[in-house]
Amino acid sequence: MVPALAATGLLVSGAGPSHAAQAWDPQPSPMTTPWTHQVPVDNPLPEYPRPQLTRPDWSSLNGIWDFAVTSRDAGQPATFGERIRVPFAPESALSGVQRKITQNDKLWYKRTFTVPSGWNGRRVQLNFGASDWETTVWVNGKQAGAAHRGGYDGFSYDITPLLNGGTNTIVISVYDPTETGGQAIGKQRVQDVTPHPGRSIVYTASSGIWQTVWLEPTAPAHITRLDMVPRLEDSTLRVTVRGAGGADGAGVKVTVSSGGTTVGSATGTVGSELSVPVPNTHLWTPEDPFLYDVTAELTGGAGADKVGGYTGMRSIAVKDVGGVRRPVLNGTFVFQTGTLDQGYWPDGIYTAPTDEALKYDLQKHKDLGFNMVRKHIKVEPQRWFYWADRLGLLVWQDMPSMDSGKTPDTAARAQWESEYRAIIDQHRSSPALIQWVDQNEGWGQYDQARIADMVKAYDPSRLVDNMSGVNCCAAKDGGNGDVIDNHNYVGPGNTPAESVRASVLGEYGGLGYRVSGHEWYPGGGFSYEDQPTTSALNNRLIGLLDGIRENAMPAGGLSASVYTQITDVENEANGLMSYDRQVVKVDQARVRAANQALIAASRSAGATVKLPVGQNVSIRVTTPGYTDRYIRHYDGLGFTEVVNAASADLLKRDATWTVRQGLANKLCYSFESRNYPGEYLRHRDFRVRREAGDGSTVSKEDATWCPTQGSGGIRMSAANFPGQYLRHINAELWLAQSGGTHAWDNPASFTEDTTWAIESPWAP
Repeated sequence: MVPALAATGLLVSGAGPSHAAQAWDPQPSPMTTPWTHQVPVDNPLPEYPRPQLTRPDWSSLNGIWDFAVTSRDAGQPATFGERIRVPFAPESALSGVQRKITQNDKLWYKRTFTVPSGWNGRRVQLNFGASDWETTVWVNGKQAGAAHRGGYDGFSYDITPLLNGGTNTIVISVYDPTETGGQAIGKQRVQDVTPHPGRSIVYTASSGIWQTVWLEPTAPAHITRLDMVPRLEDSTLRVTVRGAGGADGAGVKVTVSSGGTTVGSATGTVGSELSVPVPNTHLWTPEDPFLYDVTAELTGGAGADKVGGYTGMRSIAVKDVGGVRRPVLNGTFVFQTGTLDQGYWPDGIYTAPTDEALKYDLQKHKDLGFNMVRKHIKVEPQRWFYWADRLGLLVWQDMPSMDSGKTPDTAARAQWESEYRAIIDQHRSSPALIQWVDQNEGWGQYDQARIADMVKAYDPSRLVDNMSGVNCCAAKDGGNGDVIDNHNYVGPGNTPAESVRASVLGEYGGLGYRVSGHEWYPGGGFSYEDQPTTSALNNRLIGLLDGIRENAMPAGGLSASVYTQITDVENEANGLMSYDRQVVKVDQARVRAANQALIAASRSAGATVKLPVGQNVSIRVTTPGYTDRYIRHYDGLGFTEVVNAASADLLKRDATWTVRQGLANKLCYSFESRNYPGEYLRHRDFRVRREAGDGSTVSKEDATWCPTQGSGGIRMSAANFPGQYLRHINAELWLAQSGGTHAWDNPASFTEDTTWAIESPWAP
């Protein structure tokens, strides 16, 4: 689908570098990826940079530029003493500079270009995929429009009036204060650009130009964007064509086709919504990421603008499924299992070395069986979204955070919100993108509810997560949006169910394994839980995924989970791959099978197990040979004991429990002692006991049990440890997991020992 977008043949000659390629050399990369030495010197990242708005003529300005660094308040330098390979940030090895940039510096870029003769009579647009942070452009000594502020959104200038008809000179300055400013920075921090020790979850900054810079010719009145929203309920694609240069209100025709055959078309005007019929709709799904071709053309006469693009027909919403609030894709609940994707590279930092590298991480998600990716507080180039659309990965897109250590002032808030809207506009037509994540763990948090409402109103076609990790780090939940999002390391844990929002796990996992010879700083890697061997890593990871499948999803109401993370990043050694992408640490087939089993189970997930809330019950053992035993408490500890009609009244009361709605999750249950009101069956240090809660989240979670249907009874796992079950062994009650490392994890008769029958109470 849309094969021309992946080709390099669209490149137009005529914009060569201003100096010989041999005068520039890359710097040695801290780690070498498979693509480090495949980056062309003169024409890096030559692929068409804007796949959803294509034109046949364009010219890349990527390559070797003159470069200089001055003080932040200095004017244009008289000489440019260095050279840099654009679009790699000067902190990166692939740029050829590899130097720390601070708030006291200003970056300067310079090169020449000529406009291809075939562009005569058309306007020339100068486009930037992204440049971080304040970018000012001069062409032939004259400034091209206002300075652009923002590190993650694309921007353009019509430079036609500034051209001289021959060799043109372009000069660009960029000022990037990173965390010393108030802008969106994600995980960028000013630090040494070469590997160094430190247990940090923030990384090397990436200043200046970091996405493709390019020229394209357009008609004076031209199309700037296609806003496309599929509507499955009436089998239409709603398209709003945006334009500039007098295009507003002009006539426009939009055509949807497949394999060269027109599916539907509609006519209207620029700026108004068109309804294009898409009969016999072929839906876009992760398993079948079918894309339609789209063309839009102004109909005002000869030479009118025409652009190409693509779309996928899919819907995303939240609704009740079996009494649980769930996200539904095309009307059906499918569990979203993905990873946290930081988008960092040891050679290019923010910029993948090649388009194949950019695709690789997404393909690896597919290979590992994931159907979703959370792009973590960074926004990738449009080609990343193209690959997600084409490969079939659901995308949660974070808005990059402001500095976590500050409360943003009025100016910072206005800038952040303006950039957020620009990012939404730039990527609003990607079928893969299904959810916006506004803020993360309280970093730079403010006005959570208002922002979630703003984003939902600005793009009502997608889900909104007002705060990922509302349970972490002094984060505050706005209380609105489409999902409620907890973080749990190592987890997986569970996110308490709600009646309006779907419950998701925005981060969990973080299992670590350091691969000798593939560490950013040898010996400096860290994780949330180190694993001694790859076998241990695989078993632990599969256990987490199985716990979600067996309990958190069907019993706790969990609908999505994001594993930390797809690759190591600098000193974080918790990736499924090494930072250099040379080693896949896990057993790909096992992880894929576990993810596929989780997704398959979600398609047939029924209603949750129902217990009689407010009523007394007794809980009987189902293990053959022990079926006359019941759960009881004795001196505060949990045991099983034979109970019958002749038993003492005290034993009968000790073996009777009142069913309560789960203290930590309304879909689960807590069991209150019949003769010690206010004390509950809870696990602590693996031993299960009768204990009064202290009101903390931990005590509530420890006293909440999520049941699933078993053979001859129910199995109950801890709300905060899906996959670990209430078990009797040697008459004692433990929190156990099959194949674990403790004596109470003994796999012998594990399923039987963790299956319980809910019976009439011995002491009503």
